[in-house]
Amino acid sequence: MLFNSLDFLLFLPLVVALYYGLPARFRWLLLLLASYVFYAWWKVEYLLLIVVSTLIDYLCGRAMGRCTTRQARRPFLILSLVTNLGLLATFKYLGFFADALEALLGLLGHPTEVPTLDVLLPIGISFYTFQTLSYTIDVYRGTLKPERHLGYFALFVSFFPQLVAGPIERARNLLPQLHHPRKLHAAYLRTGFFLILWGFFKKVVIADRLALYVDPVFAHPAAYSGTHYWIALYFFFFQIFCDFSAYSDIAIGTARIFGIDLMENFRRPFAARSIAEFWQRWHISLTTWFRDYVYAPLLRSGGRRSKIRWFGSIFIVFVLSGLWHGAAWTFVLWGALHGLYLIVGLLTRPARRTFWQRVEQWARQLAPAPAHAAGIPRLARIIPRLRNGLAVLTTCWLAMTSLILFRASSAADAAHIATHLFDLSGSFGLPGFSFTDWIVSLGSIGLLEALQWIDAHVVRLETWIDTAPRLLRWSTYYFLILLVLLFGVFDRRPFIYFQF
Repeated sequence: MLFNSLDFLLFLPLVVALYYGLPARFRWLLLLLASYVFYAWWKVEYLLLIVVSTLIDYLCGRAMGRCTTRQARRPFLILSLVTNLGLLATFKYLGFFADALEALLGLLGHPTEVPTLDVLLPIGISFYTFQTLSYTIDVYRGTLKPERHLGYFALFVSFFPQLVAGPIERARNLLPQLHHPRKLHAAYLRTGFFLILWGFFKKVVIADRLALYVDPVFAHPAAYSGTHYWIALYFFFFQIFCDFSAYSDIAIGTARIFGIDLMENFRRPFAARSIAEFWQRWHISLTTWFRDYVYAPLLRSGGRRSKIRWFGSIFIVFVLSGLWHGAAWTFVLWGALHGLYLIVGLLTRPARRTFWQRVEQWARQLAPAPAHAAGIPRLARIIPRLRNGLAVLTTCWLAMTSLILFRASSAADAAHIATHLFDLSGSFGLPGFSFTDWIVSLGSIGLLEALQWIDAHVVRLETWIDTAPRLLRWSTYYFLILLVLLFGVFDRRPFIYFQF
C-alpha cells in the first residue's frame, strides 16, 4: 500500500478510529493485523518472509536469553544472521552475484550460465531485515533483554508506518512504546497530522514533479547535453531528498498519531560542511546501524587500531552501504566513492585547518579593530562564514555529482554522463516540462529551503504547530492541502527507496 494513494487515505483513519476505540490491551493486536494487511497489499506471498524472519529471530532471542555467556549465545546469533542475510541475498543479490560469477568465468575462459531465481524484490526487505538483525545482535551482546511476547515482537518487526522504507528502528526504542501505548493526546494528533501533510507536499509537489525532468534525462542520456545533466543532477538531489524524507515524515507522523515516537531520519543534510557530517544528517537510521553493527566491530577486531585499519573499515562500510542500496555495480561504486570522499577528507583535514587558521590570522592583521568600519563587518569575522559557506557548497557538490552513479541505469550511462558534463551546448528546456513545471519546481524548492532554515534557526516547525493558535494552525493545514491539490503530481509514483 502506497502512502500517496487513496487506499492509504482510507486505511489510516479506519485504523486510528479502531485503535483508540479498543481497550489498551488489544491495541497491539490491531496494529499487527493492520501492518500485515498493509504489507500484503503489494503481494500477499511475501508476507511469509516477514513471518519466517520474525519467528526465527524471536526464538533465537529467547534462546540467547537463557545463555549466560556470549560463546553459548553465538550459535543462535549465527542462525539469525544466516536466515536473514540468506533471505536478503536470495531475493535481492542472487542475480547480481550470478552475473558477476558469469563475467568472471568468461574472463577465465570458461563461459558458464549460472542459474538464478526470476522473482520480484520483496518491498522493504532491506529495512525490516536490518531492523530485526539489530535486535538479535543487541541480545547477543547483552545490551538488550529478549522480548518474551511473540505478538509484540512481531509488531516491532512489521510496524506498518516504517515497515517498507524506515526509519530502521531499534528494539530499545520501539518495543517499550508498543508495550505501554499512550492515551490519545491532541499534541500527537496535531504534530502527526502536520508531518503527514508536510511529507505529502515534499513527495507529490516537489519530488514527483522534479521526476518529470530527471527521469527522461537519465533514461536516455545520449539524447541530451551537459546542460540537461547538470539540471537533472540538481533536481535529482532535491528529488531523492524530498522523496525519501517525505516517507520518513509520513511514517513518523503516522506513528505519532498512535502515540509512538520514531527516530529522526534526516536533519538538514544540505547544511553539512563535510561528507562525514552529511552522513550524520542523511538516512540517520541506516548510518547509525552500519556504525554500530559493522564499523565498530571492524575497528575492534584484529588488535591495535591503525590508520590503515581505520580507513579500511570506513571504505568497507561505505561499499556495503552502496550494495545495500541496490544490487548493481553503480551502487557499489557510489558507496566506494563516498568512502573515498570521507578518507580524503580525513587525510586533508589538518592541512585545511592550518590553511584557514593562517587566513584568519592574516585577516586579523589586515583588518584590526574597530569591529566595524563604515558599516562593513571586520574581515576576520567574515572569514569563518566564508569557510563554512565554501564547505557547505563543496559538500553539496560532491554529494550531488556522486548521484550520477546512484541514478544512472548502468555504468555505461554513468560514464557517458560524467564525460559529457561540460558539453554545455543546447538549451536547458525539455519537451513535456512546461514553464509552469519550472515555476512550481523552483518555487517549491525555495519554500522547502526557507522552512528548513526557519526550523533550524528560529523555531522547530513541530513545536510551532503544536503551540500556534488554532486559526493559524488550521490555516497552515489548509495551505499545505491546497498546495498539494493544486500542484501535486498524482500518478501513484512509488517512493524511490522502495526498490532498496
